[in-house]
Amino acid sequence: MKIIIAKTAGFCMGVDLALNKLDSAVAAPPQGGTIHTLGPIIHNPQVLERYQQHGVTQTDGKHPLNAADVVVIRAHGIPRQIQKNLEHQGVTLIDATCPKVKKAQILIQRQADQDKHLLLFGERDHPEVQGLISYAPEHTVFESLEELQTHQLSPDTTYFLAAQTTQDREAFDAIRDFLWASVDQHMTILDTICTATKDRQDEVRNLSRQVQAMVIVGGRNSGNTRRLAQIAKEAGIYATHIETSEELPVHALAAFERIGLTAGASTPGWIIAEVASALQEKLGTDGIEQSDL
Repeated sequence: MKIIIAKTAGFCMGVDLALNKLDSAVAAPPQGGTIHTLGPIIHNPQVLERYQQHGVTQTDGKHPLNAADVVVIRAHGIPRQIQKNLEHQGVTLIDATCPKVKKAQILIQRQADQDKHLLLFGERDHPEVQGLISYAPEHTVFESLEELQTHQLSPDTTYFLAAQTTQDREAFDAIRDFLWASVDQHMTILDTICTATKDRQDEVRNLSRQVQAMVIVGGRNSGNTRRLAQIAKEAGIYATHIETSEELPVHALAAFERIGLTAGASTPGWIIAEVASALQEKLGTDGIEQSDL
């Protein structure tokens, strides 16, 4: 049995930057104040637990804080009004929004300022999506092409399309083509899907053709991790989404000769290493190699 680890598995640039900013705050804690993150800094329970042990707490931005407090804005970004409320409270605000998400916010605001209606492809309850739509007063959120097709789009409205940065590229392209063909051939399309997301999804598609099973590691509340698992399942192979090595379905995986291993953008390297070691120990693999795809 052989384990093949995806090159793109683990932290992306945006997550790395966000955690570095939080680490800096933890290293120099505020005098008389507390370090908060606005919601979870990233979508990984194990990482959040480690920061909690260092005294980092979460706030929703809706309750009063002390002026001595430090608030780190999560990688997913936050709604504009919540940020304004925090600024008015006088807390020290550290913006750890992923640069790709920040760019999407800016691009969406520019189009919305031209009185255009945002069509956003994303998970409506996801914190990134809640932040993005705060930059466009007129918006419609949909989670699939099929859902979009149920909406009656007015010929008197000028629309533009954007996506949650971790959405599936192939699905987004199909939505774009539908809108150009059926609604407005000149509709503005904002390419807001992160390149790192696309690379990870492409590698899972390619790797799924080389293995018989895939193990995808990451938080269950991580949208990009769930999509990697979905892509692997759509490839027709056995795929399992786990958070830690303790969740490995060892008996099911023992039936396969080649197993792929990848992880979401908010999964730390130490968890990936633990899963790889557990696979090698429990399944008696011939070795572990990195994907060259």
